[in-house]
Amino acid sequence: MPTIEWLSWNTDAFARARGEGKPILLSLSASWCHWCHEMDRTTYSEPGVVALVEASFVPVRVDADRRPDISERYQIGGLPTTAFLTVDGDVIAAANYIPPDRMSGVLEQVARAFAGRQQELAARAGSSSFTDTRVMDADATLDRILVHVFETYDEEFGGFGTEPKFPLTAPILLALDIYKRSGDERMRSIAETTLDAMADGGLYDEVDGGFFRYATTRDWQLPHDEKLLDVNAALLSLYVRAAEVLESDRYRTLAAALVRYAGIWLADPDGGWWGSQCADRDYYALPTADARRAARPPAVDDTLYAGWNSAMVSAHLQAAQLLADSSTGEAAMASLERIFSRCYAPGGGIAHYFDGHAQIRGLLDDQVLAIEAALDAYEATGNITYEMVAEEVGHYMVRTLWDGEEGGFIDRASPSVAEDVGLLRTRLKPFVSNCEAARVLLRLDAHSGNHEFGEKARAALALMHPLAANRGPQSAHYLLAVRDARIR
Repeated sequence: MPTIEWLSWNTDAFARARGEGKPILLSLSASWCHWCHEMDRTTYSEPGVVALVEASFVPVRVDADRRPDISERYQIGGLPTTAFLTVDGDVIAAANYIPPDRMSGVLEQVARAFAGRQQELAARAGSSSFTDTRVMDADATLDRILVHVFETYDEEFGGFGTEPKFPLTAPILLALDIYKRSGDERMRSIAETTLDAMADGGLYDEVDGGFFRYATTRDWQLPHDEKLLDVNAALLSLYVRAAEVLESDRYRTLAAALVRYAGIWLADPDGGWWGSQCADRDYYALPTADARRAARPPAVDDTLYAGWNSAMVSAHLQAAQLLADSSTGEAAMASLERIFSRCYAPGGGIAHYFDGHAQIRGLLDDQVLAIEAALDAYEATGNITYEMVAEEVGHYMVRTLWDGEEGGFIDRASPSVAEDVGLLRTRLKPFVSNCEAARVLLRLDAHSGNHEFGEKARAALALMHPLAANRGPQSAHYLLAVRDARIR
């Protein structure tokens, strides 16, 4: 059976495209993605498609988990993303899953257009703006931002919006915080309704444990049944916090179940947790543990992602305190040690993942999550080494990712100009990432006494303020960081 010989994202691939005068076919996928595997099985195995790609395109495959910086710039509407690029990496056209009976026509159309109008296509693609164009509101008050956070709350089924339903944790953490401080019963209702709906609906796997990535219906049914480490880490932290604030035995029990899920299905025997468990409709349709044990379990991606592991370390340390379970805390510390030993380099920050070698340094989210995990470890153990590592990573983050001219944190450091191909030339300042960076730097300021961290945190929040009223539930990240700024 003919197959496409995918190239990695690098300067050589772009040089080949330029030298051969061919557009790039960019396939964004992930190991856990059902439709990505389906497109490989059908579309990219069709002989006619393979021949057209080989003759008229330079094919590039990118794992969205391993390269979130590329995914952030090219993903449209989810995975798989099928994008056609100029030799400079600008987007000509893009779609998601394309079935084999349509792909040949699409390839022929793009190839003809590119051959006949290379200069026009390049100019048109290059003129596209990748700056956030949503309306900004520089005068938005915190009360107005709070209204926007909860305006899409679903009174009947919990969560936000209609469908699909994603388990957004920040607005529920904000609701819990407001309830704890003020006794606001509406905030308690928002939190409890959503927490119960996620646990009772199809989003939670009652047999093996763990949460799926999202549900396709408003009432949390028909989930996309992949399970990701970062999703389950965030939800573990959320249910621990809910158990504490609401004094709920049910949420405490669920937190314990999430710890067990991670330990059984994702834990690396040497420490740390693997990145994801693949979607598998047939397996998850089996209703009992006995039926599933007789079947082949969904594949697990055994990549160790530093940021996701850091988030799970923090969640386990929180759970260890809630559950009074020393083994959970020990697993967290062993995992933190493994991730730092593999991915941390003094002066070089945290690498994105480890697959035998540390890979992709300088991504903002990894630094933020690692600092938080190190501070949580310091508070749990009193070992000053963890505070020192947190501070050193904080200095790296400020040195390499802070925009000294306009303020705010960019999402990735550029190791060299030569690697900035395609839309990696675009400097992004993600809203959520900047809010989380500010919140963590405020903690670091308080621990270290180095007030440069706090100054950068407040400057980042000032830059994000005009955007905060237009981010819906995600604006909760901003309000949680502002709360910390006022406390500290």
